[in-house]
Amino acid sequence: MCGIAGIFHPETPKPVDPSRIAAMIAAQAHRGPDGEGIWTAPGVGFGHRRLSIIDLAGSPQPMQSGALTITYNGEIYNFAELRSELERKGARFVTDGDTEVLLHGWRAWGPALLDRLNGMFAFALHDADTGTLFLARDRMGVKPLHYVELSDGSLAFASELKGLLAHPLLRRVPDVTAIEDFLAFGYVPDDACLVAGVRKLPAGHFLLVQRWQGVPRPRRWWSLSFADRASGSAKALGEELLARIRDGVRSRMVADVPLGAFLSGGVDSSAVVALMAEASKAAVKTCTIGFDEAGHDERAHAAMVAQRFATDHHAQVVRPDDFALIDTLVHHFDEPFADGSALATYQVAALARKSVTVALSGDGADEMLAGYRRYKFQAAEERVRGMLPDRWRRAAFGTLGRYYPKADWAPRPLRAKATLLALGADGDEAYARAVGVTSPELRARLLSAEARRVLGGHRAEDRYVAAMRAAPARDALDRAQYADMMIWLPGDILTKVDRTSMAVGLEAREPLLDHRLVEFCATLPVGMRLHGGEGKWLMKRSLERYLPKDILYRPKMGFVTPISAWFRGALAAEAEGLARSRTLVESGWLDMAQVAKLADEHRSGRADHGRTLWQLLMLERSAKRLFG
Repeated sequence: MCGIAGIFHPETPKPVDPSRIAAMIAAQAHRGPDGEGIWTAPGVGFGHRRLSIIDLAGSPQPMQSGALTITYNGEIYNFAELRSELERKGARFVTDGDTEVLLHGWRAWGPALLDRLNGMFAFALHDADTGTLFLARDRMGVKPLHYVELSDGSLAFASELKGLLAHPLLRRVPDVTAIEDFLAFGYVPDDACLVAGVRKLPAGHFLLVQRWQGVPRPRRWWSLSFADRASGSAKALGEELLARIRDGVRSRMVADVPLGAFLSGGVDSSAVVALMAEASKAAVKTCTIGFDEAGHDERAHAAMVAQRFATDHHAQVVRPDDFALIDTLVHHFDEPFADGSALATYQVAALARKSVTVALSGDGADEMLAGYRRYKFQAAEERVRGMLPDRWRRAAFGTLGRYYPKADWAPRPLRAKATLLALGADGDEAYARAVGVTSPELRARLLSAEARRVLGGHRAEDRYVAAMRAAPARDALDRAQYADMMIWLPGDILTKVDRTSMAVGLEAREPLLDHRLVEFCATLPVGMRLHGGEGKWLMKRSLERYLPKDILYRPKMGFVTPISAWFRGALAAEAEGLARSRTLVESGWLDMAQVAKLADEHRSGRADHGRTLWQLLMLERSAKRLFG
């Protein structure tokens, strides 16, 4: 795992200053503590920071082979098979790692190389013979890649935004549409960036830049389809599902450094550990963090799994109120990121790094097999929508939803406002609201009149609505999962895991996001994903031979951060200070009187604005770093 950066002049081969490349990779040194390299040629320069995982003594980067040069971040899990195939075609290798496979693969297949790769990756490849720069990103978006066109005509790229920020020609101008997006979702999606002009190469896309032809739009090279349905009994499909999960796990256990797993005690991480133990001769190293809070501590469940599979288990109690980590997270995420579980993810990554360099995680199963509660609600609401005439439903439920009190203080069964509004809307509109953190109505209150004018009608939820309407799908659940795989997964989940693991020099691998497994899950009948209100039904049923029902069927917990309590306690002054923040006041983005009102309502207990205040705090801290 690594950090990459580079500069390419598409119009004319101007010299590239190596010191600029050096600054760009120095800003990302945490991604590759084991070495660095810089390469320049007329009109192009690449930089690389290395975290050594495979072929520790060899495979330095940037790597050259004839006219080809590459800088690469990631792992190709089927590189050995591809190497054998290329050798049969006449390729001669001088290293033992996966980087050289990409160079020979490009020479043999060009962009079609991507279709043959099973892995997580972001790389830049330069072909001196054709004057071509090729940027590519893996199917799911596990590894990041940012790029920008600069005033001198060059195209600069880097793994993280901070790599681009190290370039002196990057103008630090905020993009107000990204602020709307962040307030809606708690993260800046992959099709947006808080720094105007900077773009993220979308997951499953490549960018082919040819000299004297300008910078084109990225091209999609992979897409996920829910349009087909697998046939077969639950038993047969369950066996195939388990076999594909097993393949995903085993393929990600290849490493020349210590390897282990995150173990929360939930279904997904427990499944990964079970199948690692099945494939490993030695005890699997597992890591768990816990909280001294009733109802939020999963150490007992993790210990049950660790004991069952005789793992080399490490557990640590951490403080959920470790506020010193806030600035650490702001630094590593660059853009504002308000998923509160990032604090715990960073802490478990830091614990894992004490004993391993690679850790397998259970991320991805909830998206591909409908594990989130919101899928259950969406399916139930769709059934109600299907039973009522649209005109009557919109009028009745829409009116009730508008006038029903928000009632944050009430028991959950009485907090019906969101459900009524959802039933009054179309399914895609309702789901777009459901995945949000801050409602359109609250954003309209928070954003200043000038910010709303600049937005010009831009609405964060529209990307979800568009994705669901364009989804290759048969069912409402398909459409919701497709949108999450395209937007939520790369923008939130994978960004969180990448930044927190890389911050401590740890490589995280996601076996449940093996593309062959994901493509199979998309074909499963809806009732095998969500059955009787139980998400991940077929996966859980298939794992009963490995895991006890106390693990498989207990309520989903996840990493919980007591944000609302913080802003009535230790962070109360921070909440009040947001309304006086020089950064926010001078930005002109927000109605500061409304910010003050939110802080007051939350502190008094009249409303629960904890998540919104957390968003505003992260926005303020990030904007201060980005724009001064």
